[in-house]
Amino acid sequence: MGLYANHVLPRLIDWVLSRSLVSELRATALATAEGEVLEIGFGTGLNLPYYPKGVVKLAALDLAVMLPRKVERRIAAAGIPVEQIQAGGEGLPFESRRFDCVVTTFTLCSIAEVASALREIRRVLKPTGSYLFLEHGRSEDQRVARWQDRLNGIQRLVGGGCNLNRPIDRLVREAGLEITHFERSRLPKTPRILAEHYLGRARVRD
Repeated sequence: MGLYANHVLPRLIDWVLSRSLVSELRATALATAEGEVLEIGFGTGLNLPYYPKGVVKLAALDLAVMLPRKVERRIAAAGIPVEQIQAGGEGLPFESRRFDCVVTTFTLCSIAEVASALREIRRVLKPTGSYLFLEHGRSEDQRVARWQDRLNGIQRLVGGGCNLNRPIDRLVREAGLEITHFERSRLPKTPRILAEHYLGRARVRD
């Protein structure tokens, strides 16, 4: 799995998630980002072109360093200071109430202890901060959801731990975050088990 996980899978993910339809969703999801931002699951830096001018600094956190030369080029072109941090989302190495904004895009599917990671997002957000998310997850169509459950083990194996069937909005709320904006969509020309997307903004619940 070393060759596949370290070289093939990152290139495949970068290619799939750089499609124009996904890029449009990124632009929408990140439109209100501002101040000091933490991005969990930085990956290959595909979000960088879509951060607005109100972002003054980005802490880019990921367990793995993927396609480093491509990432270096994207950081150089971003026009904002970027600090790369190699760590997981379940135990964020930051003080509480530090960030104006936390971002995850296509990340919650692959964090092993996703509930812990969302509680950590709540912890490091300022009381006035926002959590912006763009994720794929469980379908509202029960027939599709059953197929997601059946195929989830295979997807985790070939997709680097990616889960098909997580109910993202419910997980966000259960972590003590209040969703203030929420949209669901289905990507065209995409298998239904992968096409269900959640886009939203949340804040720390009082």
